[in-house]
Amino acid sequence: MELQNNKSQTEKRQALREQILALQPANFERLTLEIFRYQAAYNPVYNQYIKNLNIIPEHITRLTQIPFLPVQFFKNHIIQSGDLPAATAIFQSSGTTGQQTSQHHLFDGTLYKDVSARIFRENFGDLKQFHILALLPSYLERNNSSLVYMMQHFIEESGSDLSGFYLKNVDELLQTLTFLANNPDGKKVLMLGVTFALLDLAESDHDLSFLAKIKELTVMDTGGMKGRRQELLREEVHDILTGRLGVDKIHSEYGMTEMLSQGYSHGAGLLMPGFSMRILLRDINDPFAIYDHNINSSKTGGINIIDLANLDSCSFIETQDLGRFGEKEGSFYVMGRFDNSDIRGCNLMVM
Repeated sequence: MELQNNKSQTEKRQALREQILALQPANFERLTLEIFRYQAAYNPVYNQYIKNLNIIPEHITRLTQIPFLPVQFFKNHIIQSGDLPAATAIFQSSGTTGQQTSQHHLFDGTLYKDVSARIFRENFGDLKQFHILALLPSYLERNNSSLVYMMQHFIEESGSDLSGFYLKNVDELLQTLTFLANNPDGKKVLMLGVTFALLDLAESDHDLSFLAKIKELTVMDTGGMKGRRQELLREEVHDILTGRLGVDKIHSEYGMTEMLSQGYSHGAGLLMPGFSMRILLRDINDPFAIYDHNINSSKTGGINIIDLANLDSCSFIETQDLGRFGEKEGSFYVMGRFDNSDIRGCNLMVM
């Protein structure tokens, strides 16, 4: 009987995985409810959480009725849906000394890579069209970052010998940028960096005027000062970066250790979730009062994330980020974090 149950779970997982990779917007709600019922049945932590709330999974028929697991559970539990082989990677959030950090066990690296590559492609184009320069010193100093895992895949997919990571070797980064400015080859250039590293580059004594020669330069801020600099408003950061890096806008990436999908901003902090992701907002005073963009597009509240790529962990996360919906359907802004919540990760983009 147990063998049959395991086979049933494996077959259900495979069917859901295939649907995620082929997902189209019209099928998002239906697939989300299927994944909710799958995780309610096969994720022990989530199952117990739902039981403690006296929720009957079969009674859930709308996205706003789904219970969202508080992100803090990733600090104290292995969040796993189904009987799976050993994790291929364990991602860990950044944190201050002595602070307990979140862990996210990755069981299907191919799913993560395929989903994140599709989200990028739908926002910016094929990865093979880019030289990718990743300025991620704080992430590269540890070996368990989901962002580094994703960017390693992007760098490989770009097929460019000039793509790569930069820890503290700013001179090498500038040499690469200078070469690209003087030797255009039809590819675009993506320079992605943690906020403090981009600011350090922008405020350095180097002459950066040559960057204006790179016709298709995308500068992307992943957020976060990591305790290296004083926190600034997003507008202040982007004013400094646009003024010094030869671009008219700064793109942003929204993600965190507990997520496998990403949201991207094409300027002014307005974020669009990837195809496998949706943002709902919860009332600040009542975490079970949840709103979607169609119900109240002007609502401000705590950000709840549906992330279908989290098939093997939990696709329903109650974050500690504050946000509001944007004007475009599905879009959102990150406004900061709840008081007394941990300051961590690449999801801190203060409005």
